[in-house]
Amino acid sequence: MNKFVKLFSWFAIAGVTWTAGYVYNARYGGELSWLRMMYEQKIAVAQEVQATERILVVGGSGAHYTVDAKLMQEQLDIPTINIATDGPIGLNVILPSVLDVIKEGDIVLLIPEYLLLLDQDGFGDRSGQFGAAIGKPGLGNIPPKQLAQDLMLLGIPTLKSATKSSLDLVKKGRFTGYYSDPITENGDPTVIKERTRSKWWPLPINDSVSNHAINRIQKFKQEVEAKGGTLVLGLSWIYGSTDDKTLNNIRDTAAKLEKIAPLLYDPESLNVKTDSSLFADTHYHLNPNGRRVRTTELVKQFQAANIR
Repeated sequence: MNKFVKLFSWFAIAGVTWTAGYVYNARYGGELSWLRMMYEQKIAVAQEVQATERILVVGGSGAHYTVDAKLMQEQLDIPTINIATDGPIGLNVILPSVLDVIKEGDIVLLIPEYLLLLDQDGFGDRSGQFGAAIGKPGLGNIPPKQLAQDLMLLGIPTLKSATKSSLDLVKKGRFTGYYSDPITENGDPTVIKERTRSKWWPLPINDSVSNHAINRIQKFKQEVEAKGGTLVLGLSWIYGSTDDKTLNNIRDTAAKLEKIAPLLYDPESLNVKTDSSLFADTHYHLNPNGRRVRTTELVKQFQAANIR
């Protein structure tokens, strides 16, 4: 009996500990919790906008922090919602996570970072945990072993995150995170991050789009069309290298993506930028001026493609 009581006590303590970790990681305090809340806010915005024609911007943070949905809406006179989230969620999870809000007449503009395009299996560091956090564990058909590991880690805060949260609580009186800032009524970020420490260096693209990414985007096109929508693709802007290997890989990527759906990009620059003053904290994220320039260019490409 004593052994049973000890075992039960151990499981009870482990359960309480995991639950506390889950609450921190997924509900309030940890980075995943802010990402979940941002995603839920974006989905709510998309559900509220019930126009017969809409543009939904999909992707990772390279779309969230680069496309100005409000400006695009003003220039195209089409309701535009930025429902992009975070690259480490993985292409396999990002795409099904937005399917429920796509409806007839929608134009879905998918702008995947090269992180997503080059990935070989469609899963990232946050795939399993993100699906569980939004109430859809296993979303994207994540492998059972990976899902089990992710669920276990979902109840274990890292020392780094716990330390940061403790400092936030002392200095600011509340928890904060990368995605904790409010979003606009178009799903755009209200705060742009800045690069404060490391120096800029041109980002190389060392490979072309993976077969997995091609197949998953082709499937997404079918899923969008089954709902009565239209898929449009876009190449990310990057502060990147202009070496032959990078440019050839981007050309090859563009050629393969163009076979799936209309692709918006500058065929001369290949969306590789050499002016770091347009960028914020990463090789993908843009500052306010960069977002205006990028969005205006995107609108012109949209109009030239005669997608409407």
